[in-house]
Amino acid sequence: MNAIAIRAGFLTSIQDLGRTGFRQFGVSLGGALDSFALRVANLLAGGDESAAGLEISFGGLQLRFADERIVAWCGGGFDVRIGSTSLPAGHRALARAGDELKFNHAQSGCRCWLAISGGIDVPFVLGSRATDLRANFGGFNGRALRDGDAIRLGTRPGSAIPATTISSWSAPKPWSQTASSAPILRFVRGADWNSFNASMLQRFTSESFGVSSDSDRMGVRLAGPELQRTDDVDLISEAVAPGTIQVPPGGQPILLLGDCQTIGGYPKIAHVVTVDLGIAAQLRPGDTVRFREISLPEAHRLLFEREQELERFRIGLSLQNK
Repeated sequence: MNAIAIRAGFLTSIQDLGRTGFRQFGVSLGGALDSFALRVANLLAGGDESAAGLEISFGGLQLRFADERIVAWCGGGFDVRIGSTSLPAGHRALARAGDELKFNHAQSGCRCWLAISGGIDVPFVLGSRATDLRANFGGFNGRALRDGDAIRLGTRPGSAIPATTISSWSAPKPWSQTASSAPILRFVRGADWNSFNASMLQRFTSESFGVSSDSDRMGVRLAGPELQRTDDVDLISEAVAPGTIQVPPGGQPILLLGDCQTIGGYPKIAHVVTVDLGIAAQLRPGDTVRFREISLPEAHRLLFEREQELERFRIGLSLQNK
């Protein structure tokens, strides 16, 4: 095996960009809760953007490598070290055989994504290597990593950085360090926006919500202003997706994340835009979050511009590698 999880940490799982094309069968998208962060980390590590990496929640992971690999990570505020050398977010580094990579507990945010050159080599299940922790399939035997697990890595490309170990340059900070002390999530109106009166909608967009401890990869439960519909019409279950904000009985919203169900019957007040899902993935119990409305064309523009910037980043990396 190419790496050993000396310590698996609080919750570490193998994830890629998710399991697409199976939602009609009730299979969640899954994958990295911040797929963009994993894409950037994979590019830094010299691999394919869709390669499987590790999603590390709250830190505690310690890996030992059996051969030389390039590594990179993006996400929350973690102290990460190769041996005694600090590895900042968004930089790439050369880990040699016998080196240990350690993720200490998160100081801000709660998740990060580690890419390793060659990617993690586990079987494809329904077209993805991602771990579905609820259905117990994919990834490493359908479960989170445990202490002592041996991890098989794919064929590694040639080293793209000199023996200085850690690159002096990095990915843009907004991509590699996504945790925020005062997060604001931009949203577009949901299908049931008009089921709430003006007073409720004003509270939703002007007041803060706290993050409940009853949150996981499926969704973030929020506590704050009570949101109640003005009608009592029974709703038909409809499609939901990562970013959908539902309001169940009781009026406390739920922000759905990557492992969310494929349909839901609660009213959908809003939908967090794609470019802000990485911020949502960093919400931890005790945090507060606010919401700000933007238009659908603005959401499309933000996503298009980010993809344009990523393409320029790819070009820059290709020049670095020559």
